[in-house]
Amino acid sequence: MKIVNTLVVAFGLGALAACNQSPQEEQADNIEANAENAADNLEEMADNATTEAGEDSLENQAEQTREDGENAADAVEDGATTNAN
Repeated sequence: MKIVNTLVVAFGLGALAACNQSPQEEQADNIEANAENAADNLEEMADNATTEAGEDSLENQAEQTREDGENAADAVEDGATTNAN
């Protein structure tokens, strides 16, 4: 029962936090989440790679995907800050 209560409270707090975000912040969060999911998929593929080189390549792609997602999210947030000023 504690777990259920904890999950309900966490979900409620997450919903409240989302309400306080600007559309640009929400878009940046979505960009970063999508990049994270794509990177996770690449890492899963790396775990199943048949060669060491293939595994390394997929892990590098996952890392680059995360970095690109963070940079794109930062650009959206920076654009929102610039436009607000």
